[in-house]
Amino acid sequence: MPELPEVEVVRRGLERWVAGRTVAAVEVLHPRAVRRHAGGGPDFAARLGGQTIGVPQRRGKYLWLPLLERDLSVLGHLGMSGQLLVQPEDAPDEKHLRIRLRFDDGAGTELRFVDQRTFGGLSLHENTADGLPDVIAHIARDPLDPLFDEGAYHLALRAKRTTVKRALLDQSLISGVGNIYADEALWRAKLHYERPTAALTRLRSAELLGHVRDVMNAALDVGGTSFDSLYVNVNGESGYFDRSLDAYGREDEPCRRCGTPMRRRAWMNRSSYFCPRCQRAPRVSS
Repeated sequence: MPELPEVEVVRRGLERWVAGRTVAAVEVLHPRAVRRHAGGGPDFAARLGGQTIGVPQRRGKYLWLPLLERDLSVLGHLGMSGQLLVQPEDAPDEKHLRIRLRFDDGAGTELRFVDQRTFGGLSLHENTADGLPDVIAHIARDPLDPLFDEGAYHLALRAKRTTVKRALLDQSLISGVGNIYADEALWRAKLHYERPTAALTRLRSAELLGHVRDVMNAALDVGGTSFDSLYVNVNGESGYFDRSLDAYGREDEPCRRCGTPMRRRAWMNRSSYFCPRCQRAPRVSS
């Protein structure tokens, strides 16, 4: 599942290639790709046609295209395999092409939504007063947002009384962090994923946030993390941060800090990767 860096890479590409363009026509090729749009495919195409796209926006893992003439946005759900690709109009259709947006400017490119597993899709939603699609108004700000409130986050952590990795993945507390970057940040912070949040001092939570930001910015610099061909940017190119991962996916490989073999544990239908020496498990009270 794409996390903040991967979605931000796509957003930047859309800002370059799509912002300011007017939609001439919309073609919905698979009904599941618009299943989150209440009116279905014909309504989605009719309402989006003729609209001009503003600067693409993102909060956490959520990406949307605001429409300049209306208080609406196109929310993009990438799911497990969704791709927003800017392609030449005469390029062959992808095997799993689901939606096509043509523009009226004669630039020779179109926007395509491609989704092999059909878990993702596009949908139109009313905007809140803050300019967010109303269905994601509950999502917290992400750690790269300049308005992210570190003090409020620390207090929320203490009040939540959960474990640190669960808190990092809680999109109502902090958005954009998924399994990969949680494991990476925890490794950098030398924190075990089951450490209780109530035990984190303000200094420790600030340090963890710093590592979250650092690992996400490092991933952004190389286009995000791609383990297969399903995550690509708008030009179809993969990211390279998988070559720099310190924790995620490195079971039995030596810890880059102390040399101890890294471990993997099943965790909430996922996996957690950690160093048993650098990230000692919390003591269980009797």
